[in-house]
Amino acid sequence: MVNFLVEIFKLLQQMAPYLMLGFLIAGVLSVFISPSNIQKHLSGKGLSPILKASIFGIPLPLCSCGVIPVAASLYRKGANRSAATSFLVSTPQTGIDSIILSYAFFGPIFMMIRPISALVAGLLSGILTEIINPGVSDNYTNCNSHNNKKQNNILYKIFHYAFITLPQDIAKPLLTGICIAALISLFIPNDFFMGKFESSIFEMLSILIISIPLYVCATASIPIAAALMLKGVSAGAVFVFLMAGPATNMATITTIWSTLGKKSTAIYLFSVSSVSILTGIVMNTF
Repeated sequence: MVNFLVEIFKLLQQMAPYLMLGFLIAGVLSVFISPSNIQKHLSGKGLSPILKASIFGIPLPLCSCGVIPVAASLYRKGANRSAATSFLVSTPQTGIDSIILSYAFFGPIFMMIRPISALVAGLLSGILTEIINPGVSDNYTNCNSHNNKKQNNILYKIFHYAFITLPQDIAKPLLTGICIAALISLFIPNDFFMGKFESSIFEMLSILIISIPLYVCATASIPIAAALMLKGVSAGAVFVFLMAGPATNMATITTIWSTLGKKSTAIYLFSVSSVSILTGIVMNTF
């Protein structure tokens, strides 16, 4: 138990400065980039709303479950199906907090590749949806926004979201991820995964199959991925986990199926899986 607590302390010590910075930036984004601002850019046809949906989604600190009501609301209020699918794919893979934390554990290459891969997967899913399954919600309503009385203190809103709302949202999965990472570090030998897989492709496919049904947020996945890498899992397979783990889970899959349809669900899973594997291959190669 003492060694377990020591491992947790080491992880927290490494994560804390970057996590606090990420929370603060997320708080700033929550004030200046609102869902209503996103919504007005996601209607219409063509590549523009797809690209905007992917770009808007990358810095938002929403997990694969948290993104569902946002994307469903955007879709029902006029965002096209392509943009909604793109937003669903790109958003949960990263957030400004997880991007910064990626630098703490893995360095600048991982930090840069995570949002790039999220953007590529979002664009791919949106373009495929536009080709195969375009359209807008049958329940579209052009709702007038009701402007609630805004709090005058912007700093209060930033810090409240950064250090109260967001930590409450991710505390449980984050602490679970830290505990799992500590257990991996404590009980699995350093060379445990060395030679366990016939090829790097098989290793990445195995990680992908495990990751798809799991629920783990982008931030919580980082300490687990770091522990796996220390035990011999390749960089490419770790990246597959970092991408597919946060982007998918069974709750998200079933909700997308009921909201956007089975074609969009298939495109969503294909985009996440293919881009994560291809990025993993590139990382293992170089």
